[in-house]
Amino acid sequence: MKRRKALQALGVAVLAMSTVAATPAGLTPRQLAGQRVIYSYPGLTPPASLLQRIRAGEAAGVIFFGENVSSSQQIADVVRQLREANAQSPVHRPLLLMTDQEGGKVRRLPGEPVLSAKQVAESADPSAAAKATGTGAGQNLAGVGMNVNLAPVLDVYRQPGNFIDKYGRSYSRDPQVAGALGRDFVTAQQATGVAATAKHFPGLGAVPAGSNTDIGPVTLDIPLPELRATDESPYQPVVDAGVKLVMLSWAVYPALDATRPAGLSPAVVQELRNGTKFSGVTVTDALEAGALKPYGGAGNRAVLAAEAGMDLILASARDVAQGDDAASALAAGLSNGSLPSGEFAAAVDRVSALRDGVK
Repeated sequence: MKRRKALQALGVAVLAMSTVAATPAGLTPRQLAGQRVIYSYPGLTPPASLLQRIRAGEAAGVIFFGENVSSSQQIADVVRQLREANAQSPVHRPLLLMTDQEGGKVRRLPGEPVLSAKQVAESADPSAAAKATGTGAGQNLAGVGMNVNLAPVLDVYRQPGNFIDKYGRSYSRDPQVAGALGRDFVTAQQATGVAATAKHFPGLGAVPAGSNTDIGPVTLDIPLPELRATDESPYQPVVDAGVKLVMLSWAVYPALDATRPAGLSPAVVQELRNGTKFSGVTVTDALEAGALKPYGGAGNRAVLAAEAGMDLILASARDVAQGDDAASALAAGLSNGSLPSGEFAAAVDRVSALRDGVK
């Protein structure tokens, strides 16, 4: 009897091992989960725990902020260190190494692009300026070894000085202008080998001054015809131009989903996929945002985002433990079946295709 039970237990163990081996690329659930998480860290030196995750094939990439950068040479050395760790990973793909290099006041690296989106639109030749800023951003990031820019912003601002216009982050109040200049930026930047990210779908242009999804919940009660004609409209020319990523916002849009923020809403993700035919990588905004306070900790937020159809989770609190919490929750969801394996694999495949296409 004991021998039979032992053999049965061995059979279960073998079955479990074969199930893991049958997953895409032969990765464990924790490794598969890591393919969907972008990590961050505090200060100028990546901690040993982050390097360990990268060596183990349990991280898709890293986002950098101002506190991580003291000079172009310093961050280039950090990127080199991260790439050396990744060379030991069982996942033989480049890390996604990203930052927000929008232009104007929103820049993490010194240098280009100097002009903000609004200054681009107000220049003598906006199209040429948009192309120049896209090229400048791409060359700047590529110069330090980064390969993803979380730009351009396609939000169509409503009122001067509101949330998105305050720092000149919006090209225009005209969606056609925003779409055309965003397309020019994306095309020029991606020609340098650096992937672009259109944000923040379906749009934050109507957020009033004093409101901010980083701090607390924001609801934009915009009629669906206006939302599509004004806020979503700039995405089509950018998607047609081949933008690699789209970031969804954390605002709530009752015309699409009355209860959940965009990045946690299957309805909003499908609005993007079906409305523009975007087949690239979806990425969340900051997982620690105040707008998500009702949704528990990082792990629960990550699972809800994955359930909604988000491919990449942006764990940007400058805390490796946040990324670990997100990845562990995703791995648990994959293992227990609450996150369907087919959908999970499709998300990993989209991220893998992105990683295969960058340097």
